[in-house]
Parts: sequence; C-alpha cells; structure tokens
Amino acid sequence: MSETHQHDATTTKRPAGNLRYVCYGNDKESPYLPAIKQLISKDLSEPYSIYVYRYFLYQWSDLCFMTLDEQDNLIGVIVCKLEPHRGGPMRGYIAMLATQQEYRGQGIATKLVRMAVDAMIAKDADEIALETEIDNIPSLRIYERLGFIRTKRLHRYYLNGNTAYRLILYLKPGIPYKPTYPPDYPHMEGDDAQNPAQGLLGEDLIQRQAAQLQIEEVHGQRHDLLQASG
Repeated sequence: MSETHQHDATTTKRPAGNLRYVCYGNDKESPYLPAIKQLISKDLSEPYSIYVYRYFLYQWSDLCFMTLDEQDNLIGVIVCKLEPHRGGPMRGYIAMLATQQEYRGQGIATKLVRMAVDAMIAKDADEIALETEIDNIPSLRIYERLGFIRTKRLHRYYLNGNTAYRLILYLKPGIPYKPTYPPDYPHMEGDDAQNPAQGLLGEDLIQRQAAQLQIEEVHGQRHDLLQASG
C-alpha cells in the first residue's frame, strides 16, 4: 500500500528550514485530513477513498506525523498502524508516506519515517512493514538506509499493475522465527503447541527465516541506524 513518491530532478526546490514536525493528534476530523488526502493522492499508484484515511487516522492517530511550514501548510505526512500480525508478532505498518514535490530530497521523508518508527518502538512493536514499487529507488534508499530489508516481491501488487517489494524492519532478535497463523485459525494450545511448525504459514515462515539470516550479523546496530541523522 505504502510508497514514497519518485523524485523529480526538474522541480524547483524550496528550502526545508523552519519546518516543524507534529503528531496528527486526537481530533478524528482534523482540518488537516483533506490536505493529507490531497497530498497523498497526487502521485500514488492507487486511489484511496476518504474511508481509507479515516480507517487509519481514527484508530492510530498517534502514529501519524506531519511536517508543517511556518504558515501551517502541510509539507509531508506519514500514516501508520500497529496491530498483531496473524496472531504472531506485533507489526507496525507504514501505509502512506508523501512530501510536497518541491521539498523532496531534503530528508523530510526520512525524518517522518524515523518518528513513526520511534513511536512504534515505544508501543513495543516487533517489526515494521511496508510496500513500495520496485522501481521507486528514492523510497528504497530511504527505507534500506534505516535497516529495512526486502522480504518479498509482489507481482502486479498495485491497481495500476506495478510490482512491489515488501520491506520489513525487524526490531527484536528472533522475530522472523515467531509463528503466525492463518486468519481462520486460533493459537494452538496444549499438545498442539508442542509442534511449533504445525499451523504455520509456510511461505511466511520461510521469508522470516531468510530475513533473520540477513540481520543476525547487524542486529546490534539496529538502534544506531534509527538514531542516525540524515
């Protein structure tokens, strides 16, 4: 669902000074809601109705952060959620990330991602996931610099037919091995729990284990990466 817009080198840039970063807050129908919808709708691969925005902002307004200029105009925004993933890890999800075109390339999106990641860590997230188009190099650079890794290629994922990568940031050791369950099946208990492979989503577990192999050597640097400036 999520993506960062492609950077257009021909756009005249505006300086990113005197910008402030704020949480969306508890006002469900914030005056910024129309501006958020307008900004995100400009370049995304698929259109979202107002109900999609309300779904996220009504439930996880504390995981939405905005960049405002001196006149309180919306310059950038990130929209996220946090909930258990298939009965397994507590998964954060970056649903939407966008900045005004003339402000791109100045670290605004990176700062918004860091703020969202920090907020989800404070809520005991185990991992954070997102999707972005495979040819969206600026987006991939932002996330991979922060420690996200590509875990899956999603063929024709978007409504426009474009293919996406799923990226995940694992925040705790061993999370790729944590079992998940199909939506129609509850956690196993008693004797069934003795076989942790039973009931697992095979592909999901394989992806997690492969990802764990990639991060075991660098896991100790995870928080340094998140706190680094850029």
